[in-house]
Amino acid sequence: MTTGHPELVAAIASEIRSSGPIPFVRFMELALYHPRFGYYMRPPESGTERIGWSGDFYTSSDVHPILGQGLAKQAEQLDRLLGRPDPFTVVEMGPGKGLLAKHFLAARQPGSGSFGRRLRYVLIERSPAMRELQGANLLHGLCEPGRITWVESLDDLAARSVVGLLFSNELPDAFPVHRIQIEQGQTQEVYVDYDGVRFVERLGPLSSPELHDHLTRLNLSLPNGYRTEVNLEALRWMRQIARSINRGLSITIDYGHSAQDLYGPDRAKGTLLCYYSQMTSEDPYIRVGQQDLTSHVDFSSLAAVGEDHGLHVTGFTNQMSFLMGLDAEGMIAHMDMEGPEFRAAIHLLRPEGMGRTFKVLVQHKGIPHPELDGLKFKPFFGEALTQFESNVLRS
Repeated sequence: MTTGHPELVAAIASEIRSSGPIPFVRFMELALYHPRFGYYMRPPESGTERIGWSGDFYTSSDVHPILGQGLAKQAEQLDRLLGRPDPFTVVEMGPGKGLLAKHFLAARQPGSGSFGRRLRYVLIERSPAMRELQGANLLHGLCEPGRITWVESLDDLAARSVVGLLFSNELPDAFPVHRIQIEQGQTQEVYVDYDGVRFVERLGPLSSPELHDHLTRLNLSLPNGYRTEVNLEALRWMRQIARSINRGLSITIDYGHSAQDLYGPDRAKGTLLCYYSQMTSEDPYIRVGQQDLTSHVDFSSLAAVGEDHGLHVTGFTNQMSFLMGLDAEGMIAHMDMEGPEFRAAIHLLRPEGMGRTFKVLVQHKGIPHPELDGLKFKPFFGEALTQFESNVLRS
């Protein structure tokens, strides 16, 4: 078992020697996004892939195009609700290999009138390696010049410039997180040190007033020994989304929970997981820069931050209900029920798998509360966000 990518390990160890133990959030930022050696920033080794069936993990887009097709249907309904603006802008944040964009763009209906002509598709990606992969999947006869553009961050979009849809699939789970632990009734933060051979953990005081303020708003009552994650980057990201939208929707698809469930007694060790070659572990200090690191999303906090910035909760559902509302049955009706395509599509809908594991948070801004096809079916947890957000999270 290796410590990780040698140059990355050396870079992190050098920072620790220079400044002392670093908060785990900084360790995770370097492990995933170091400009030269981070997991997502450098190209995969020749003959390998990072995302996909033969990679470290796979996403819904690797399984079947049905999610992209469903999102395209939802976008066309939104286009009608907005009065068919020109342009209608779709912003995909964290587009992975570009497969979801490919499926979305390929799904435009021939009878959709001017939608295809007015559509502009923006991909937000800071990794040069991932941009190159996305371009290879998208720019070969799929779209006319100028249809697709790339920017590095939401900050590159002018305030209130988007009329249309912003969405992400499995993005905030990969944002760097603070890790905290309760010791003798006090909230401590996890720091990372280097002993000359391996990375080791230390506990210390909270590293930022922002972290303290957020924990105060959460008002958690946790027992001694309880460890969990706090994703402040996701909150900053949601504020950026709210800033970017003039009129339209934000759709966030990821695995996660309401805050009440996320910080419940059955998750006393937190949710941080590492993915390497389709295997999971709970040790982020091996294969540093060579494995993915993720944690479950706190959808209550995302909803609360959005509300505070004019981005209102339209609905909260799961992937199965979202796609069923967008006529998933019709999309798979022509498939051979014994064939691999049908089995792949069903994998995204299966209640005991991705269908319920993945949640969908829909928020709107600049339009009256829209009635959306993707929110036709209400899961049992549908009111969890608004109840928790109104009772606890609003400052």
